[in-house]
Amino acid sequence: MMSNKHNKESEYISCDDICIHPDLIHMYADQILSLERATKLAYLFKTLGDPTRIRIMDALARSEFCVCDLAELLDLSQSATSHQLRILRNSNLVKYRKDGKMVYYSLQDNHVQELYRQGLEHIDE
Repeated sequence: MMSNKHNKESEYISCDDICIHPDLIHMYADQILSLERATKLAYLFKTLGDPTRIRIMDALARSEFCVCDLAELLDLSQSATSHQLRILRNSNLVKYRKDGKMVYYSLQDNHVQELYRQGLEHIDE
């Protein structure tokens, strides 16, 4: 058995010599995400990094649901469902509409639907 010290998968893979390519750096320097946008994107992926929220997204990718039905479908309490929906709503991943005393949730837009679909395609490859 190999120790972690010699395990190729745990080793850093890096250039053997330091060699900066100024032309390449100059070409992309103004295209790299700003720290602010990278932070927002990381927060979005962090929000999606929860299995319960992914299951909610899966349900909402199929249909609009009221909180009661969504909780029942996913075998969650209404409180837990509402909490997760609030997190998704704060990241602009879901939206809601009120109909009397009922609150119905759906995915925010086609971009969110596509993000979800591509994520599924990626893991199914």
